[in-house]
Amino acid sequence: MNTRTPTLDSVRRRGALRAVVSRGIRGLSLRGDDGRWSGLDADVARAVAAAAAGDADAVEWVSSDPADRLSHLADGDAELTVANVSWTLGREASLPVLFAGVTCYDGEGFLVRADSGITRPEELNGRKVAVQAGTTSAANLASWYGGRGLAVEPVAHPTPAATLAGYASGDCAAYVLDRVALAGERAALPDPSAHVILDAAISREPMAAAVRDDDAAWFRLCRWVLQLLVSAEFHVDEVGEREKALAQAAEAAGAHGPAVGLDEGWAARVLDAVGTYADVYERNLGTASGLAVPRGLNELYTRGGLQYAVPLH
Repeated sequence: MNTRTPTLDSVRRRGALRAVVSRGIRGLSLRGDDGRWSGLDADVARAVAAAAAGDADAVEWVSSDPADRLSHLADGDAELTVANVSWTLGREASLPVLFAGVTCYDGEGFLVRADSGITRPEELNGRKVAVQAGTTSAANLASWYGGRGLAVEPVAHPTPAATLAGYASGDCAAYVLDRVALAGERAALPDPSAHVILDAAISREPMAAAVRDDDAAWFRLCRWVLQLLVSAEFHVDEVGEREKALAQAAEAAGAHGPAVGLDEGWAARVLDAVGTYADVYERNLGTASGLAVPRGLNELYTRGGLQYAVPLH
């Protein structure tokens, strides 16, 4: 197997991973007042940095508007994109990128005012809705409403902050975005309790990590970092004793490090830095985060979710 990876060589020469993240969505990627980025996407970037650069904090953050999340990557300005971007055939077919794995299963949803009386997407027929430019929102809306003989008027904004402001101004009856991301946007409003996220989702949005398509070894490395997080959680469930389970998972995955251009300590560094997928989710989106977004489809398959632990042996 060819383990030569120019991308990994570049990261190591620079001493840092360049990771594309959003302009700021709580729970996914948000820069704090202290300059530190937090969120599920940010933790995925740290996990890759821990494996590749030897230090989870060796990340140069490339904050991007939605429309540019993949073009930064394609243009060589970054080695990884983790910016709540959905994995679609159209994106892989039209850009020199590959999606290394799903970071969060989600669906397009609606944020509306609690006193609006709106409880179903159909009730937004004929209304303006705020969307982020460069996302799949407008296409999803056209497909869902058009198939029902209905229509809404998408009002596109370039950044999450501008979209939230457009909704908050009252110009739009709803804010349309992935439901996990909407939980973070709702929390940023002056009175979150005055707004609700509708139960319905009108699409499936597998948010995923992306890399350029010119380095198979780098693609493989990033894919297995993601798989490690889920596999480690599954192993903790199986073994029952957390520290023992993590040590076993790190040893099993670490043994294959040289085959993907890494040392045998890569998996231990990743788990020490961010923990399992359960830890990443709970810290950034679960009860501990203040957002309390149910795991739902992001549960392990043994609990009714879609996250499946690919074997590490």
